[in-house]
Amino acid sequence: MAEINMVPFIDITLILLIIFMVMSPLLVQMQLTVDLPKSNAINTQAEDDVIRIEVRKDGTISVMNKNLTLRNLERELILRMGKANKKTILVQADKDVPIQQVVDVFDIAKKLGAAKLGIGVLSKN
Repeated sequence: MAEINMVPFIDITLILLIIFMVMSPLLVQMQLTVDLPKSNAINTQAEDDVIRIEVRKDGTISVMNKNLTLRNLERELILRMGKANKKTILVQADKDVPIQQVVDVFDIAKKLGAAKLGIGVLSKN
C-alpha cells in the first residue's frame, strides 16, 4: 500500500506559520494610527468630589480654572484635597500635550493620596 508522506507538508506549513508570525506585528505597527476618542458621557459623581486639572498644549496647567505651574500644583492640590483623601482627580489634556506632562500631574496626585485618578481629553470649545 502506498502512503502519502506528510512530512514535507508539515514542514511547509510550519515555515509559513513562522513567516506570518514574524511579519504580522510589523504590518500592524506600520499601519497603526491612533485617534483620541470623543466621549459624551455624563458625570455621575458629585462635582464636589472631583478636582479638575487641565493641561494645555502651551504648557499651562489649571486647577478649577486657576492657572498654575507644575511646581505650584502640589501645593494647590494639598489645599483642595484637605484631610479627606476621598477626592477624585480628573486630568484633562489637549491631544497635542506631551504624555510626560500628564504623567507628572498623575505622579503628584498619586503622591498626595488621591482616591481615584481619571483622564480625559479637552474639548475644542
